[in-house]
Amino acid sequence: MTLSPPSQPPEKSSHMPECKHPRVKIVAREEDTEFVECLECGEVFESSEFKDMDIEDSKLKEI
Repeated sequence: MTLSPPSQPPEKSSHMPECKHPRVKIVAREEDTEFVECLECGEVFESSEFKDMDIEDSKLKEI
């Protein structure tokens, strides 16, 4: 019996710009954690990650 390698998620196309999640909505809350979904690309992530992305973007603009 041979094992196949684990499947990889599809790679993002290099010609598509990375979504900056300009519009998000809250989809779930769990104790102290809030999850949001991007209305543009559909990605779901913790709201704290969204705030971190904004901070990183502002740092890049300063350079």
